Amino acid sequence: MHGRIEAKYLFGAALLVLLSFQRAHADPVGETHRVTTEKTAVLRDAERRDQLRVTIWYPASKDSVEQPLVIGPPDKPLFEVGSIALDAPFADSGSRPILLLAPGGGASARMVGWFGIAMARAGYVVIAVDHPGDNNMDVKTTAAMLLAWDRAEDLRSALAAAENDPVIGPHLDRARVGAAGVSWGGYTALVAAGARSFDFDRIIAFCTENPDDGTCHARARGSVPMTPADRKKTLDLPEIAAERARAGESHALPEVQAAFVMAPGPIQMLDPASLAEMRKPVSIMLGDDDIDVPPATNGLIAAKAIPGATLLRLRGVGHTDFLPDCTDAGRATFPQWCTFKVPQADTHRQAIAAAQEFFARTLAKAP
Repeated sequence: MHGRIEAKYLFGAALLVLLSFQRAHADPVGETHRVTTEKTAVLRDAERRDQLRVTIWYPASKDSVEQPLVIGPPDKPLFEVGSIALDAPFADSGSRPILLLAPGGGASARMVGWFGIAMARAGYVVIAVDHPGDNNMDVKTTAAMLLAWDRAEDLRSALAAAENDPVIGPHLDRARVGAAGVSWGGYTALVAAGARSFDFDRIIAFCTENPDDGTCHARARGSVPMTPADRKKTLDLPEIAAERARAGESHALPEVQAAFVMAPGPIQMLDPASLAEMRKPVSIMLGDDDIDVPPATNGLIAAKAIPGATLLRLRGVGHTDFLPDCTDAGRATFPQWCTFKVPQADTHRQAIAAAQEFFARTLAKAP
């Protein structure tokens, strides 16, 4: 339907071997950090800060020395993200395509670093964010959930900050900009590409009618508090009411030309009419065994509604397969997150390969 492509098996062994070869022989990747401002951050941040933290991965100079990047205690990490050269010089003076990357609910930028670092190794400048009020370093807030469309505004502010940065800006090809994300980040990337969001009341109504749907459980929300009392207290604030009025507006970034989304949700918050009106290329990857953000009520709906969307279905893959690589300590600490039917590394390789092919094809047509 709409030119959609379904794949039970995304790529053959030859492509995976090629990707592994490319990664092993690629130039180093740099990581740098910036802090910018985002006016809606004060509504979502528990300390009412207007700050937005930005993480950027990019091709670094050949003499840069990478160090392992992990999440958790350095002596006993829970997740292995990849390897980076912190604040290394850029590889050269050329401009490169841009990828805006949104993490999932309750996650910070480095939780999608496995994907971002790989895309930087392929030649992209990857700009990721820690969404205020919904990341794994700050206090999580109900407002961050209620004002979900402002996640796309975070990407807008991060892109502007990178463009205006004297070190980063000269390396950005503004004519080639893509968006990507995992889970809630998939929702964010679709909004950035033109989908319009409903008010959070839409997902509340959906969950009232479908209480057993995985999207409605705390785990899928990143454990952000959302009791009726929390919600009422937050909604009673005048500044929240004013921002809620912007829910149905377009929060699209005109620079974004294509979106690659993994296990996207909650699609129930997106206006079906706006999905049908999207004209930018979209590729949706999901796992058939996803119980946290079920394909039937999320990714499959988007794939059917968006004209020309490409659907990539991975058999035996769940939601947490898109986390960074679990270590032995991670598997012991989070067995509910780090137990997989399919090797997690295989899922990651397929996602990276699919994204590289998709953006090479879609961003190459930029004016």
